[in-house]
Amino acid sequence: MDSWSTVRTDLALEARESIEDKAEGLHGVTVEEDYDETSDVRITKVTVETKNGAKILGKPMGIYITLEAPSMTEPEEDYHQEISEILASNIRSILPEPDREHSILVVGLGNREVTADSLGPNVVDNLFVNRHIVREYGKVAYNRSKMHQVSSLIPGVMAKTGMESAEIIKGVISETQPDMVIVIDALAARSTKRLNRTIQITNTGIHPGSGVGNHRNAITQESLNVPVLALGVPTVVDAATIVGDALGERPVALKELNNMYVTTKDVDQQIQQISHILCDGINKALVGPEE
Repeated sequence: MDSWSTVRTDLALEARESIEDKAEGLHGVTVEEDYDETSDVRITKVTVETKNGAKILGKPMGIYITLEAPSMTEPEEDYHQEISEILASNIRSILPEPDREHSILVVGLGNREVTADSLGPNVVDNLFVNRHIVREYGKVAYNRSKMHQVSSLIPGVMAKTGMESAEIIKGVISETQPDMVIVIDALAARSTKRLNRTIQITNTGIHPGSGVGNHRNAITQESLNVPVLALGVPTVVDAATIVGDALGERPVALKELNNMYVTTKDVDQQIQQISHILCDGINKALVGPEE
């Protein structure tokens, strides 16, 4: 298959779907599915257990949890609260040593001047950060005996800073010594039905821009020397995929669409809603270990 026609997606769920029809069994990859009928949220947990499974799937070894919520873009506050509760529960499920207090650096990747790429900065804008307060006044300031210390960072984009996001993050880690990092970024999907309606949580870190063919320095435990969780929502889809699916084929002419990505016309409003859902979920997840 020509490189231009390769399915581009950041979602492990879609990577698994794209190969399951071509192989009788995908060894080294397990899949668990659950459906919450009340909230209409489908939860899929893909675990890549072996190097061979990682090679076939094209994703690093680790856990990938996908929440599919078809109504996530609807302006329903109560429904958003339901999704954020489910998100918080799933974040806590893959936190390393969840019963221990952590110092956690939350990083919002992306360019706030490009709406479809502004998810990370928008989430961090409203995040509950407390590291400075806890370090100055102690946990008693929040009337708690146990509490995670949360700090945040929006590294911007290299075109403005002249630095890779990974370089900036490494510098902050060197100074502040967090126990772990949570990274938020906009993703690319294969399916339009998942645009702005899907959340992926993974403990494998992230490769900024890889979903749209823009490979940057990895932000992973191997590169940062601390555990890295990544949260993302697909906000763009490959234009060639849309046209190819509509035609039922992939003619060579679609090569012209190789570097074009499509988002929804009301992406401004949707990004605002989604960023609040993610921020709320992260805040709930990082309230701290049980007293």
